[in-house]
Amino acid sequence: MLYLGIDSSTQGVKGVIIDPERKNITAEAAVNFGKDLPQYHSPNGFLEQENPLVRQSDPKMWLDGLELMLKRFQDAGVPMDQIAAISGSGQQHGSVYLNAEAETVLGNLNREQTLSEQLASCFSRKLSPIWMDRSTEQECAELTAQFGEQLQKITGSPATERFTGPQIRKFYKEQPEDYAKTAKIHLVSSFLCTVLIGKHAPIDYGDGAGMNLLDLSTLDYHKEITEFTAPGLMQKLPPAAASDTIAGELVPYFEKYGLKSGIPVIVWSGDNPNSLIGTGCFEPGIAGISLGTSDTVFATMKEFCTDPEGCGHIMGNPAGGFMSLICFTNGSLAREKIRETAKVDWNTFDTMSAGTENPDYHLLLPYFDAESTPLQLKSGPRYNFDQTAEPPEKLIRALLESQALSMKLHTSWLKDPIRKIRLTGGASACKGFRQIIADTFQAEVETISVSNSAGLGAAFRAANSAGKIPFPELISAFCSAAETVHPDRMMQKHYEKALCIYKQIESER
Repeated sequence: MLYLGIDSSTQGVKGVIIDPERKNITAEAAVNFGKDLPQYHSPNGFLEQENPLVRQSDPKMWLDGLELMLKRFQDAGVPMDQIAAISGSGQQHGSVYLNAEAETVLGNLNREQTLSEQLASCFSRKLSPIWMDRSTEQECAELTAQFGEQLQKITGSPATERFTGPQIRKFYKEQPEDYAKTAKIHLVSSFLCTVLIGKHAPIDYGDGAGMNLLDLSTLDYHKEITEFTAPGLMQKLPPAAASDTIAGELVPYFEKYGLKSGIPVIVWSGDNPNSLIGTGCFEPGIAGISLGTSDTVFATMKEFCTDPEGCGHIMGNPAGGFMSLICFTNGSLAREKIRETAKVDWNTFDTMSAGTENPDYHLLLPYFDAESTPLQLKSGPRYNFDQTAEPPEKLIRALLESQALSMKLHTSWLKDPIRKIRLTGGASACKGFRQIIADTFQAEVETISVSNSAGLGAAFRAANSAGKIPFPELISAFCSAAETVHPDRMMQKHYEKALCIYKQIESER
């Protein structure tokens, strides 16, 4: 039997199909929004806005991406009829707003039309705020004034601008008529799961923890916080559910791509909880670092605790319990900016990153866009050296070291010391960056053979829930290390000093 995991990320939709019996990946397919769906004018996965703090996407783009990805599997001759179950991953914190018409349309999908055509009239809010949106400073202040430190103790996070709760509150305040017309508010994950099963799907605990609404002690929405966020919101939210819940059965619409209708669809989760599973980071002390549009550090938590500085967040772990998550918005976009400044291609960028001769302490705050960790609304990098007077390799090295030092600094609150790191995402292919991370953390760094950890984690969850295959068995079969990088002990003191310098620069931001 085959299992399909789908990852709807910021910049595209990817799919991975696994065969647990043969212990191999049967097929992968990908769609890039900018390249493959240019009609949405979202080269980086979102629409450019006059206000740089506003980051929104057209949810119809996600639907078209889903369908194109499935078609690419079909066109490649993949035996889609052998897929026994599906689950998925959605970019966390993004929200989708549906009116009352949606339920009828979803229950009567016509195979002769696309999903985006049929659902076009079902959105009470035409554009969806995504995780990069930083326009809810006022709403966060209101939530903090009302609940104070209790908000973090209850939901695992302080009021956070990219989180769904503040975004909903802003929508309610600024567009009350459209809010009133909203029947259901989904996360990206639960929205796409909803489309697959033809009815409103639940929100899983892993993704639901990124809303500032879920009480992590009860794993249900906190009534007082939810109703303060927006009147009547409790009735507009799908129920919260465990990550192994079968949300429903695949509707006949998707038979057009060779899939069997009626197969189980396991509730989708967020990209970070799925990546925790997909990278095999089950043991405390083993952290996953995903180097994507944003850089994220995540780890299983042996004991529940919260970050005193409010940068780290607590999410649900799809395998049970909780996980820590620290998100650094300036990930690949910052690396792209420096590559452009250095006027080199990616191969040259990677080669230059590996130079360790004459190590220095040239560092920068890599805030090319508004940053999440630490919260930095004003974008624009700040250097402790004259970047115009240095060769490209120094600039590249300064960025990558600063990104690794920021990760090190902002994971210091974790109770379990990081002894091993499993690396994934596009920039994990950069040899120099792998060594920098190993040296900064003084920990082994393993790269896994599949870069799409979120999609792989979703496929694992489908196989675990529907096929009853234990996670350790799946991880052993698919998540072996492709390469292990050992830390250079001679660089330990260098990075300890660099960390102090970086901490000082950040404190003066």
